Amino acid sequence: MRKELFSQTSGKAAKIMLLGCGELGKEVMLEAQRMGFYTIGVDRYMNAPGHQIAHKFYVGNMKNSGFVRSIVEKEKPDFIVPEIEAINLDLLFDLEKEGFNVIPNAKASHAAMQRERIRELIRNAGVETSKYFYTATLDEMKDACEKLGYPCWVKAIMDSSGHGSSFVKGPEDVQKAYEKAKNEARGSGEKMIVEQHIPFDIEVTELAVRHYDENGNIITSFPRPVGHYQTRGGDYHSSWQMAEVSEKAEKGIYEAAKKITEALGGVGLFGCELFVKGDKVYGNECSPRPHDTGMVTFATHQVGYSEAGLHVRAITGLPVPTEDRLGYRGIPMLKPGATHVLLSPY
Repeated sequence: MRKELFSQTSGKAAKIMLLGCGELGKEVMLEAQRMGFYTIGVDRYMNAPGHQIAHKFYVGNMKNSGFVRSIVEKEKPDFIVPEIEAINLDLLFDLEKEGFNVIPNAKASHAAMQRERIRELIRNAGVETSKYFYTATLDEMKDACEKLGYPCWVKAIMDSSGHGSSFVKGPEDVQKAYEKAKNEARGSGEKMIVEQHIPFDIEVTELAVRHYDENGNIITSFPRPVGHYQTRGGDYHSSWQMAEVSEKAEKGIYEAAKKITEALGGVGLFGCELFVKGDKVYGNECSPRPHDTGMVTFATHQVGYSEAGLHVRAITGLPVPTEDRLGYRGIPMLKPGATHVLLSPY
């Protein structure tokens, strides 16, 4: 039934292949389908959220280059869109060299999945960050914590959703933080980053969009900053738009996000995590894809212009409406709004 239903369009519509089909990937697929694109979902487990609505889906280990390559060569997608970090990065570079369109590019995916690479990219882009040290042993971590002072943060160099992160209040917490980073990280815990704690006023996500203008040039446009709150473990808890920041800080947010995303390159929506203290803005991390805190845009933006819709528009070259805002290109917000996580007991 499904094959017959889409037989007339599947051969003509541009193909978007998502590597990762979680909740955010599902939303990207829905927006892409509304715009007439053919979607292919790939994830490591059956019945992932995106699998349930994809035109076609595959299940397998995305770190296995042979598995992913076989799908790419079979489907020949127009756009390859990584939605998670657990992907064979070497293959992304190879596919890009062979002419496949990796979104935003293989370099951005490579940088964003590892805290040392993204931190150095942010610093080299001219955006201030907290002070930090890289460590590999417990003794090195103890020394770094003493130099930075307490409280501070310990994070696995490769991780997601805060699984290998700890808020270290004093010397008595260091060993536990070390063991958590080493053993509970979703990526690699062989190396850690120890960060100075900035007593920020608010943590924001700037969902910067790099897209084509009417002349075919890549420009960067900015939705209003999204304020968000995370638990001590690093899990997303709630977000709201617009974040309560001064006009000077708002300009600083746009400028920092512009520098970071220009350094990453490519097109698409980027989730730039920033700290704001007074009028000062500090860079933290950046994901080259829609961000969980940006789910609020489904309530605050016009239909079709949520973070998922903006990502698809930027990827495919469709128009992105903008307005002048504080000397930057702003993406209009329909109304203020907020979202809150409800944890399932199961």
